[in-house]
This record gives sequence, structure tokens and C-alpha cells, in this order.
Amino acid sequence: MGLHDPTPVVTGTTPHRRRWAALGVLVIAILLLAIDGTVLYLAVPALTQDLSPNATQILWIGDVYSLALAGLLVTAGNLADRVGRKKTLLVGAVGFGLASVLAAYAPNAGTLIVARLLLGVAAATIMPSTLSIIRNLFTDARERTRAIAVWSAAFAGGAALGPLVGGFLLEHYWWGSVFLINVPVMIVLLALGAILLPESRDPSPGRFDLLSAAPSMAAVVPFVYAVKDLAKSGPDAVTAVSLVAAVVAGYLFARRQRRLATPLLDISLFRRPAFSGAVLANFVAVFALTGLLFFFSQYLQLAREYGPLRAGLAELPATIAAIGAIAVVGLVVARLGAGRAIGIGLVLTALGLVAVAGAEGAERYLWLGLALVPIGLGVGIAQTLTVDVVVSAVPPRRAGAASAVSETAYELGVALGIAVLGSLVTFLYRANLTLPRGLPAGDRTMIEDSLASALTVTPPDSALAHHAREAFTAAMQTTSLVAAAITVAAAVVAWRTIPSHRA
Repeated sequence: MGLHDPTPVVTGTTPHRRRWAALGVLVIAILLLAIDGTVLYLAVPALTQDLSPNATQILWIGDVYSLALAGLLVTAGNLADRVGRKKTLLVGAVGFGLASVLAAYAPNAGTLIVARLLLGVAAATIMPSTLSIIRNLFTDARERTRAIAVWSAAFAGGAALGPLVGGFLLEHYWWGSVFLINVPVMIVLLALGAILLPESRDPSPGRFDLLSAAPSMAAVVPFVYAVKDLAKSGPDAVTAVSLVAAVVAGYLFARRQRRLATPLLDISLFRRPAFSGAVLANFVAVFALTGLLFFFSQYLQLAREYGPLRAGLAELPATIAAIGAIAVVGLVVARLGAGRAIGIGLVLTALGLVAVAGAEGAERYLWLGLALVPIGLGVGIAQTLTVDVVVSAVPPRRAGAASAVSETAYELGVALGIAVLGSLVTFLYRANLTLPRGLPAGDRTMIEDSLASALTVTPPDSALAHHAREAFTAAMQTTSLVAAAITVAAAVVAWRTIPSHRA
């Protein structure tokens, strides 16, 4: 059957109270995954001191989770449509808990990177199931929009809450606690999910094309690696080969999907301007927010010298604003329509990024806290509405595949936000450094590697440490402005491509 065949949904008659109780279980799952995606940010200085990773390893620790998740979402979403979304989610939860234990007790940076990779694989089996279950549970359009708003609030709020949770744990325990906290939550999720979640699957899924899975991931991994290598070593053969590999894999994947009767990803959906615009807006909103937050947490601890808990609390305005967006998104979309509302949300995000760039150089925290509010509010509005547009584009029977598109955009935004903006921060930090000639070679290498490494070889109150902090702050300010410019461009695309029919 085609992607748009109207097939009845078994779970559409689920009682009202049970639907919302099931949504509560899904919120637990997505909240945990979102927190886990950002909770590590504040732990970077502590694990750097303990495991001694280099700058490249720090980047891999940060984004290999999202990289694996993004690469496997399309495949996992299709598998969930076939074997059952509830079953896929619960199996993934078990794997996520086990990988969390491995990450918590990782003895070196390499093991931690592997553990983060396994966490991403496990999360790929959970995430598409959450949104596809919602698509099947809530068949009424308005009720589904409210449910997706709650889902988006958990996603946005969880991403922003990660640093706060991490700060609290790091204030009292070792860095591995940011992973170990996942285990009891996953146990609760398994217990409640087994009882409250309904099972659903595509009754006529067609043949699963295993050969499409490899190029779908091969199109993502080499591209991100090329970005990392470009920032670390400049243009070279490795960068060129990686980019060519990504383009070739992407082309082969797209060509194969067009020829399949039941593709892993329906490429024809991207011919719809509204669909493509929503995916792009979702990607850019997450790209800007996550790329900033990853190094923003380090900025608070290393440049402003905040403790982990204080740094987490300093990011709280973004959390509150992201959750508060759910209270206003209905009014905004009713007044403006989806396309214009998404555009306004992205413009708010861009204004917040510009304000952050100015406030990062200010002595008082107040201006920095105020600058985070429009970022959280704008991302909350944009993500809620873009997810609704993407998921509503397909019938419930193919909800897993559609959910994978939205969540792939989200996770690519996370991975590339950290890789691109993070690499830009590292590049600008090094460009802003002016080191004395007589500095020992080993110290020079450490200082140029990252601010975290620099502060391990320089006295905290020395002129050299102060200079390194200023170089990092200047790098953050420029990167924030670059992210703002990209976000404005996405706002224009959303405004022009996504219909704005008023409710």
C-alpha cells in the first residue's frame, strides 16, 4: 500500500482518560531522552579532569549520541511500524538503562564514547515510538495538537532541564551520576508502559528493505566527521573524502527510496513546500539552541567560574520559557496561522541569540538570564508547530516513519549544532589566543586545545588564564551571532513555505 492509504487505526477508540495516561508515560520517556541529550554539558569539565579527553574526544562525547540516534531513526521508525511501537519502546528502554550503567562507570574517554554510541542506538528505538503512538492515540486534529504540544514541552523542557539536573548531581556526586540517574527512571517507564501503553502497528507494512538502512546512516556520519576534521585540521583529503562519501550515500539512499514500493523514507513528501519548510525550521531551531547550550554550559563554568549547580540554575530562564511556550502556542497559531507562527518563533530565537552575544561580555548575570527567555520561547513555539505539521502529513498507519523524519531533523540539529557551532567556537577560540613565545610546548598545546585544558595548566588567577577566558568569550559571542543569522534565514523559509490558515 502507498504511504497515504487511509487505513483504520485500532487504537483510535482508546478511552479518553487512558489516552492521556498513556501520554503521561510517553512524556516520561521523551523527558528522559531530552534530559540525557543535554545533561552531559555541565559534566564536561569534571570528566575532562578525570578522563583527560582531547578536544576532538570532547566533541565526540557530546554528539555521538545524537549522531547515532539521527542515523538510525528512519530504520527504527519503520521497524516500530512493523513489530509494534509499544514493544519497540520497551525493548529500547532496557537497552538504554544498560548503556547508562556502562557510561557511568566508563574508565576512559574511549569507553565513554562507545557508551554514548550505545545510548544513541537504544534511544533510536524509543523516540519514534513516542510520537507515532501519539499519532495513533489522538485521531482528532485539535486533540492531537494539544498532545503534541505536551510532547514538545517535554522535549524542549527536558533539553533545558538537563543542565539543571546535571548541576545538582555534579554538586553532590561524581560525573557518572548524570548517567546512572537514568536507571531508576527507566524501571518506572517499563512498569507503567507495560500497563498503560497500547500496542499498534502497520497492518500492511510491505517488505522491509534492509539495504536502505546502511546508506541512510552513511549519509550522516561522514558529513559530521568532515565538519569536525575541517575545524580541527583545516581543509584536507580527509575532509574531502568524507564529504564525497556523505553525498554519494545520500544520493544512493534517495534513488533507492524512489524505486521502492514501500520505502523507508517517502522522498516525495519533501516535494511539499510545507513539509520541507517544517522539517527545516525544526532542524534550525534545535541546531541553534543545542549548539549554543553545549558550549554555553562550559562558558558559565569556565569563563564565569560558576559551580555546576549555579550554572544549571543560570540556564533556568530558557527552561521556563520553553515550557511556557505551550501556554501561548494555541493563541499564536489561531491569530497568525502555522507558517507565520513558526516564523515568529524563529525570529524570537534569533533575537535571543543576539542578546546573548551582547550579554556574554557583561559582568552582571541579569542581562544574560533575560536574553535566554526569547530563545526558549521561540524554540518552544517553533518546535511544537513544526512537529504537528510533519506528523499530520501522513496517515496513522505510517506514523513511525513520519515521526522518524521529524525526530531525525531534531537529532541532526543536535549533532550538527554541536559539531558545526562547537567547531566554530574552538576555531575562533584558537584564533583569538595570543600566547607568549617562551611558553613550554606542552603548555601551549594544552592551552590551544580548549579552555578546559588551558585552565588545567595555568593558575586560575593568572593573566594567561584571564586571556584564555576572554578568547573563549569572544568566540562564544561571534558564534551566537552566526547562529542568529542562520535562524533568521530559516524563519523566512518557514514564513514563505508553510501555510498560515488561521484556526
